[in-house]
Amino acid sequence: MSVLPIPVENARRLTGAEFHQLASVPAEAEWFANLDNPRTRRAYRIDLQDFMGFAGIARPDEFRLVTRAHVLAWRNTLEERALSGATIRRKLAALSSLFEYLCEKNAVAFNPVKGTKRPKVDGNEGKTPAIGDHQARALLDAPDPATLKGKRDRALLSVLLYHGLRREELCLLKVKDLHHRRGVSHLRIHGKGNKLRYLPLHPDSAAKIHLYLEVAGHRDAPDAPLFQPARRHTGAALSADGVYKIVLGYAAKSRIKVHGFRVHSLRATAATNALERNADIASVQEWLGHANIATTRIYDRRRHQPEDSPTFKVSY
Repeated sequence: MSVLPIPVENARRLTGAEFHQLASVPAEAEWFANLDNPRTRRAYRIDLQDFMGFAGIARPDEFRLVTRAHVLAWRNTLEERALSGATIRRKLAALSSLFEYLCEKNAVAFNPVKGTKRPKVDGNEGKTPAIGDHQARALLDAPDPATLKGKRDRALLSVLLYHGLRREELCLLKVKDLHHRRGVSHLRIHGKGNKLRYLPLHPDSAAKIHLYLEVAGHRDAPDAPLFQPARRHTGAALSADGVYKIVLGYAAKSRIKVHGFRVHSLRATAATNALERNADIASVQEWLGHANIATTRIYDRRRHQPEDSPTFKVSY
């Protein structure tokens, strides 16, 4: 049988040893390498290390020896450690995600996590607190408008409060992500799973960003991060930790004392505000970049307005 010649441009660039080495990469390692979101990678690494320590797993391919009994014993241990229901569900989800991938690769016959009873979802658990309109206004006005840092932070807070971005989405914004679509200024958002969405730019945010870029000096650098450190001109983007410190710093300055307040509270505030002003929930889902509308519904608190309580319907 004749062998077809291999075109030069398709010739193997790996050595024989490299080819066989890559061919023997465990499916478990492939699964982990495919996790794009750095926060998910970090959380899943911790969760799987937890399970590996419990089960005595030393090598990735030993996951293939795991049975339902191992998973149930681990879940019981997690409950004995008094971890929250949300944490236990996340740990089981991490392990289940790995086994779903192994099933797809025919590395295992079934997912031992599937069907394992998980803690019930508390209706209030995991709900990030939103802040009131007056608190949002105080936060927007907190940065000093006379300084570069203040101009940057006013723009940053405005983008979070008017567009409901995740912290990581804010950090990924570049100057070129400010653009026009059909004559309207938009923000191009790089969301979870590398999904793009386009949000009309709020006039207040547009004005604040314009003032910031005018002073910052990178307006004409399309590939530059939009929000950069104010003191060190390295051209690097603000880190997620940097955004956290900025938001919590101004919250303290504005005397916002809301239990559980964090950067994500600004996203919750934007979503709650839009829904209370009768925005269509499906549009809010798309606006926030939620894959499931059930996630959007946790921000819909219109049914829980105190003034609508039956208490005020009772009359004697």
